[in-house]
Amino acid sequence: MPDTHQAGLIDQLRAHHPELTAIRRDIHAHPEMGLEEVRTAALVAAKLREWGIEVTEGVGGTGVVGTIRGTLPGQRAIGLRADMDALAIHEATGAPHASVNAGTMHACGHDGHTAMLLGAARHLAATRDFSGTVQLIFQPAEEGRGGARRMLADGLFDRFPVDAVYGMHNVPGLPVGQFAIRTGPYLAASSKWTATFRGSGGHGGASPHLAADLSVVQAHYVLALQTIVGRDVPPLETAVISVGHIAGGSAEAINVMPSELALSGTARCFTPEVQAVIDRRMAELAHGLAALHGASATFSISWGTTPLVNHPEQTVVAASAAKTLVGEAAVNTNATPITGGEDFAFMLDAKPGAFIFIGNGTGPDGVAHGLHTPKYDFNDEVIPLGAAWWVRVVEQELSLGG
Repeated sequence: MPDTHQAGLIDQLRAHHPELTAIRRDIHAHPEMGLEEVRTAALVAAKLREWGIEVTEGVGGTGVVGTIRGTLPGQRAIGLRADMDALAIHEATGAPHASVNAGTMHACGHDGHTAMLLGAARHLAATRDFSGTVQLIFQPAEEGRGGARRMLADGLFDRFPVDAVYGMHNVPGLPVGQFAIRTGPYLAASSKWTATFRGSGGHGGASPHLAADLSVVQAHYVLALQTIVGRDVPPLETAVISVGHIAGGSAEAINVMPSELALSGTARCFTPEVQAVIDRRMAELAHGLAALHGASATFSISWGTTPLVNHPEQTVVAASAAKTLVGEAAVNTNATPITGGEDFAFMLDAKPGAFIFIGNGTGPDGVAHGLHTPKYDFNDEVIPLGAAWWVRVVEQELSLGG
């Protein structure tokens, strides 16, 4: 059963629900891409200052850090992190607060993450009945532009020391009032790769025998990529290799065999060892298949995230905080790993911590529109619960004598 004290905490946070919803919808209506979150960061900083919180702006570019010191004696410190950036997607929600920036939308709920942490910040600043320090980390550029690494390179944990750091993300389809977490590898390392094949090109009708047919090279390459997952990756490990883009030739000259053809996509896995296998074999197959057909190849791969690995002690804290709010039955502590990527992983490489998922339920139409889709919208009903979870983590980590 939920803790009755914590039910009161949620009620306290609900008193600010209208204001937090307005903030969330304002951020949603004015989405900004990674490292361009000038308006969003300014709004966050202004709210933190309004509530009497010490603010540092420009961390890692457009990042904001708020610092709250408790009134009880203690030296421990923890970090609470929310992301702020949007995606290059045309919104199709039809909501009154829909994006006014064409081609950009909050399709992953970072507007909601920011609002939930702001809700916790307001409560913590007003009460300060904890021991030690809370660092509120509002991170830019989670969506592939390296925001976590930029903040770390800017001395995040040197300038704002913490003993542990926590993150949270919403999940469409997981009912409101439920949480999911697991110890160990939880989200995957995520990469972008490109293989480019080059040959002489030629006339596809009159003289195909005189050209290196790059369409055949790429066809063999696409099929061969799955042999990496099936034969090079150990059977009990997980890996994904997908092709998302193929470009070559011209629709206006379909009788011309292209002299250059490029493929791009993503790869995912949960361990550095499998990352190394993917790097090596994707390059070997590109060069080998090109040579087999009289062509040449270049291959590049970059890993935007490392595997996100939850630390055991902090996973217990995160799960316990959720259980006090919604009851043990509503917290899945053995959630299935997800091959999505999340750059909070870099913060977990630097400090002990944990990452939890909170249910976002379904949309007004009763459908759970997925993350990164044009009809997705964050569910404002979740804001008080998410804010309460942040507060409860602080209470558990920074109790007197903790």
